[in-house]
Amino acid sequence: MKWRFDDLLTFLDVMETGSITATAARLNLSKSVVSKRISDLEGALGIELFQRSPRKLLASDNALDFVERVRPLVRELMESADKVGERNSAVRGSLRIAAPMTFGTLYLGRMIADFARQYPDLEIAVEFEDRMVDLVRGGYDVGIRIGILRDSSLIARKLCTDDRVICCSPDFAAANGLPTNIDELSLFACIDYSNVNTSQLWQFENPASPAEPISVAMHGRIVANNGEAMRDMAIAGLGLVLLPMFIAADALRAGTLVSVLSEARPLPYKIYAVYPPTRHVSAKVRAFVDHLVRHIGDPPIWHMTDILRAERI
Repeated sequence: MKWRFDDLLTFLDVMETGSITATAARLNLSKSVVSKRISDLEGALGIELFQRSPRKLLASDNALDFVERVRPLVRELMESADKVGERNSAVRGSLRIAAPMTFGTLYLGRMIADFARQYPDLEIAVEFEDRMVDLVRGGYDVGIRIGILRDSSLIARKLCTDDRVICCSPDFAAANGLPTNIDELSLFACIDYSNVNTSQLWQFENPASPAEPISVAMHGRIVANNGEAMRDMAIAGLGLVLLPMFIAADALRAGTLVSVLSEARPLPYKIYAVYPPTRHVSAKVRAFVDHLVRHIGDPPIWHMTDILRAERI
């Protein structure tokens, strides 16, 4: 018995969603068809891919090993087919985008508007949400991720690297003084980001051991789930804040925030466009990601070289 490519793609979908029901909904198939495809693939391979029970579908060790071997091969095959096919493909249909709130409102909205003007036959739906969303379950074509990628199964294309900066208001600096080294940071009031663990947020380059960043245990009286709110609270003089430059740049330029502790080098953020690997990478997704790469640049358009090089307080 030979295995079929449709059965293989269905298997990858089930591994992504963790559910035959979710895969059936995503592929617009009945659950029985999805189940048969999995059974047929198991028969062709002569192995058990899933342990089935009335309530759970558990991937076997065979499935975990198989998916790691097959996923990059399927990805390469699809990308090769896309490159050939997109020569005659039009950018049309619908495009669903998920992106972080602050990055979306500050920069992405204008880029999407420009993209929409270029492709009038394309319908675009955008959702701005600071919490991590599941692209597969949510039915998104593409997402924007900032920081560390947690899901290695997604195809990722780096858009840029964004520096981060410790900053505060001039009034806060005058009233409280400022830390002179990283060890003193925890002695100061700070504003934290609730969607990231503090030990992961306040991380710095370690010249003595680059593979082991320095983490500082900060204890913020104020915690927010939005970068713009954190920036505004820092401007109001409520503490130190660690922000990516795409949020801090305008306030640093205006002088409502000042950068702090020149010897500390916060680990930079990387900004990615990501999309599910088993979904056909259409011309619309490729065109959109290429559009972002061109418009953001690396270093990015908001990069404040003059501020980063200036003498800090």
